[in-house]
Amino acid sequence: MNKRTLVATLALSALLAACGKTEAPKPTAEAPAPAPAAATKVVVGLDDNFPPMGFRDDKNEIVGFDIDMAREAAKRLNLQVEFKPIDWSAKEAELSGKRVDVLWNGLTITPERKEKIAFTAPYMENHQIIVVAAKSGIKAKADLAGKVVGAQDGSSAVDAVKKEEAVAKSFKEFKTFGDNITALMDLSTGRLDAVVLDEVVGRYQVAKKPDEYTVLDDNFGTEEYGVGLRKEDTELHAKLDGALTEMKKDGTAGTIATKWFGKDVTK
Repeated sequence: MNKRTLVATLALSALLAACGKTEAPKPTAEAPAPAPAAATKVVVGLDDNFPPMGFRDDKNEIVGFDIDMAREAAKRLNLQVEFKPIDWSAKEAELSGKRVDVLWNGLTITPERKEKIAFTAPYMENHQIIVVAAKSGIKAKADLAGKVVGAQDGSSAVDAVKKEEAVAKSFKEFKTFGDNITALMDLSTGRLDAVVLDEVVGRYQVAKKPDEYTVLDDNFGTEEYGVGLRKEDTELHAKLDGALTEMKKDGTAGTIATKWFGKDVTK
């Protein structure tokens, strides 16, 4: 093989080698994750035996002041609303476990609860009142010494009573119940001497049986109601606050309150 042939052969080999090379495919950019679907429904956790805030009527339908408020707020936010009865003593667990989206049923705003959940701005003021039998002879908080007193388990009434340590220690017994209605039934039958409960509930029940119950002038403090949410649900929180503000400004909240209480009790 002469020199010219050798050079030509080497050049051809290099060309063929170059043609045989394949470039590694360039990695394709990952497709962006799809945006989360906008919520279309809000699940409201409630105690369905808490009249007039939320309870079942004669047709077994859930009705009440907070029910009407939640329906109106959901309507303004273009959301469907589902009402889900829960064990009220486990309400924070129901919320954090995402079995409900909000707690809306006369939920008192307390420092202890604010450590676990977020609250909307207050929409109503409430007191923890003391209801006794009309013929009991109990006239003041001091008269509860040596008496059996009841309250709903997991309610702010329990916390309010315990804060007044000296008064609580004076009771013969402090019993808790699954709901206020059961506690009031025990008051009617004489198994309790007094029941501590939310004013909105207590006065609603007393008005139905004015000859049976009496509300004392003394109470266990003033508090405020708010809607409870998970702390991470900031978008829903802001929207609910906005809807409630609008409802107060345009008079809708007052109209709903007048329907259930005979006057505007919203804050």
